[in-house]
Amino acid sequence: MKLVKQMTRAGVVCLAGVISWSAVAADKLTVYSYRQPFLIEPILKDFTKQTGTEVELVFAKDGLAERIAREGRLSPADIVLTSDFSRLQELVDKGLVAPVDSEVLEQNIPAQFRSPEDDWYALTMRVRNVYSSKERLGKLDLDYEDLGKPEFKGKICTRSGKHPYNIALVASMIAHHGEAETKKWLEGVKDNLARRPQGNDRAQVKAVKEGLCDIAIGNSYYLGKMVNDPKQIAWAEAVEINFPNQDNRGSHINVSGMALTKHAPNKADAVKLMEFLSSDKAQAAYAEVNYEYPVKAGVPLSGLVASWGKFKADKLAIQALADNHKAAVRLLDEVQFDL
Repeated sequence: MKLVKQMTRAGVVCLAGVISWSAVAADKLTVYSYRQPFLIEPILKDFTKQTGTEVELVFAKDGLAERIAREGRLSPADIVLTSDFSRLQELVDKGLVAPVDSEVLEQNIPAQFRSPEDDWYALTMRVRNVYSSKERLGKLDLDYEDLGKPEFKGKICTRSGKHPYNIALVASMIAHHGEAETKKWLEGVKDNLARRPQGNDRAQVKAVKEGLCDIAIGNSYYLGKMVNDPKQIAWAEAVEINFPNQDNRGSHINVSGMALTKHAPNKADAVKLMEFLSSDKAQAAYAEVNYEYPVKAGVPLSGLVASWGKFKADKLAIQALADNHKAAVRLLDEVQFDL
């Protein structure tokens, strides 16, 4: 009898431990992030300060979708943050996200920048700019379509066509022009390359500085990063930033974003964090720290980004990039863009 009482008492202690652990777990969110910690952690700490809910950040450059799929129902991930739209679509395609019906998110994030099924929400915008050599070309008034014209023969540098940023640009071209015309354009751009596609976006601007090419294709926020890097500021000062298609549809934009995981352990608190990330304060932090454009209207830009001037953005729904993603990859393969 005494032994039974001891065992029962031990069982109560264990149960108390489980209850205690569950209470702690309910006050903690887990965020899987493709976005780097230096950008995300200050915003998450501010959320914790306001709500008391702790947030654990798990960062990885690749493989988070595979990890969530492998973890299944036992995954601790509540939210996934991505650095580009293709990662969001990957999560959707693999059935790893849950829709979020939130009036706050709908008010803060325009319909263009969220899934029609509420599967994902954009957080920031970035432009796919065309950089030109200040010395050899100066400021340009051009369209993306112009990059396939003979006048730019041997003048263009870009990273791999199969990188998500370039796939999204090609997908937008398909949305506007159809596959046949986009394939001709890709062939023209390939013919105009100064070298085989390689490196990252900053490497293309460096190549302009070194005289290897006169035009670089790259995202807008990288210019801000180079300006604030003593080792790279000379690259940034060697180029003009140009916003294509200002006389017609506007410049192509891609987005970073967020999604609620299908098996999120703490969905209610996770939605609160998503709403917080769409707020003025969080949006302003993105703008100031990473030189991106907020998706929420009225949030001020960083001084540096504002100095680049206003531009007209393409109003193409981001979902259209997903709809044309596979076709974009196929066309890049057909023209052997990277070879």
